[in-house]
Amino acid sequence: MGILEVKDVGKRFGGLQALGDVNLSVQENTVHAIIGPNGAGKSTLLNCFVGKLIPDTGSVMFDGQSVLGRTPYEINQMGISRVFQTPEIFGDLDVMENMMIPCFAKRDGSFRLHAFERVNDEKELVEQAEQMLIDVNMIDKRHMNASSMSRGDKRRLEMAMCLVQEPKLLLLDEPTAGMARADTNNTIDLLKEIKEKRDITMAIIEHDMHVVFSLAERITVLAQGTPLVEDTPENIKGHPKVREAYLGEAH
Repeated sequence: MGILEVKDVGKRFGGLQALGDVNLSVQENTVHAIIGPNGAGKSTLLNCFVGKLIPDTGSVMFDGQSVLGRTPYEINQMGISRVFQTPEIFGDLDVMENMMIPCFAKRDGSFRLHAFERVNDEKELVEQAEQMLIDVNMIDKRHMNASSMSRGDKRRLEMAMCLVQEPKLLLLDEPTAGMARADTNNTIDLLKEIKEKRDITMAIIEHDMHVVFSLAERITVLAQGTPLVEDTPENIKGHPKVREAYLGEAH
């Protein structure tokens, strides 16, 4: 049994079959990539992982509990954090102020934009936030306005905001989208470092095969809402079904 178990999941939007009988098992402490052409159902499946979408059929279980119908707070408390395609940060706050928000949320269950006003009274939380910024090499930017940073640094901050809550599962939706190659490589290095230092499972949706093959230990290939292949990166490379899904013809 994996930490994330997807059984017979199907989802329709009107006449469109977005997912059809998807079965997927993400093993604990691994990096599992989900790839496929545009429209394959990757984002729909990810939204089912966090309860944002409720499938028409099937089940999604995390650590033995169903995620279906859960609120975002409940999903977070179960131990699931998500990194979005566009970094979800508070652009009008500085880096440290951004970090304090999930620190307070972890402690008392509320994301409060005014939480940073109590920083001086919350030494322990400040230390947690600072240590995480050290871990992701951003402590020197603690007073920088978040909106003024590069996309790569915004992504790094978003990951830090997720990780300070100590999730069991980190979901990454196109984590390198829109980045220059240097920022992409830095993100790969950061994720490798996170994996080495923490007992954490990652599930990644990604189009950039350089990212996928640099990080993934297991890959599921979707096409038209249905899993084609699940295997190791070495076996996925050159697989005829994968080539057919991406290139339109088998080789």
